[in-house]
Amino acid sequence: MEIIDAAGRYADPGEAGAGYTEHLRRSDISLGTYCLRAGAVDRQSPHAEDEVYVVTAGRGRFTAGGQTVDVTEGTVLFVPAHEPHRFHDIAADLALLVFFGPAEGSRDAIEPGEMP
Repeated sequence: MEIIDAAGRYADPGEAGAGYTEHLRRSDISLGTYCLRAGAVDRQSPHAEDEVYVVTAGRGRFTAGGQTVDVTEGTVLFVPAHEPHRFHDIAADLALLVFFGPAEGSRDAIEPGEMP
């Protein structure tokens, strides 16, 4: 068992890696928190790993796979590897749990449709 007691922090807009803090890393999974202040711009790029977001606080919108949805506390989102996605129109500070499978950055960069 491992107790994870550190929370993420809200970063200043434009800060490199703004708002993401990794809390746990194993070969098959990593867990972090992602925090975006109201009005912030989500500057993330697609990842080579599958990703699950759990919204723990806040309100905004999320776009991925040609769909846009409203997000609020309790919203759970799945984003497959390589799919462009972003949070936007953030009306109340967003706090999210982020799970990567396998661990973020563990896959070599491959193009969608290529065999790993």
